[in-house]
Amino acid sequence: MKVVIIDYGAGNIFSVQQAFKRLGIEATLSNEEAEIRTATHVIFPGVGHAKSAMEQLKSTGLDKMIPTLKQPVLGICLGMQLMCGWNEEGNLDGLGIFQARIQLIKSQFPDYPIPHMGWNDVQLNGKSETFYFVHSYVAEICEETSGITSYPTPFSAALKKDNFYGVQFHPEKSGVAGENLLNQFLAE
Repeated sequence: MKVVIIDYGAGNIFSVQQAFKRLGIEATLSNEEAEIRTATHVIFPGVGHAKSAMEQLKSTGLDKMIPTLKQPVLGICLGMQLMCGWNEEGNLDGLGIFQARIQLIKSQFPDYPIPHMGWNDVQLNGKSETFYFVHSYVAEICEETSGITSYPTPFSAALKKDNFYGVQFHPEKSGVAGENLLNQFLAE
């Protein structure tokens, strides 16, 4: 098994790499197409601003390469958002793997501050699991939605299409539930 974490300057790369180390896997960091294509599993992490992250992807050609990958690919947080169609943050087109649109969380409730930071229940694979979130933008619910949470309105917490998976939450910071999700991904 060869896990490659895409290193494009936007991210939670160290904590993702540590999560795999806890699972007994030495994940490789790379932004080289040849290295990424030889992986059995690819992780597309991200934390930060969508526009600058997309500019980084375009400067290395990763924006064209990622949608062509055939092995399992997991987008985490901003990585998932960049895999979607249109993104309100920066008013930009994403990679178009998922058709969901990304929009700012709309909350007028003081009990729901933005950014959304903390633990939330996600309806995933027919059961409720709790994961850790840190984000201000959400993917709308669409036919590719595989997990839903609410803050305070429902949104896509997880997406799936063919060999592509995306999660808005951070499995690397979600304890046992996160480790279980990463193990399920590695079993794909």
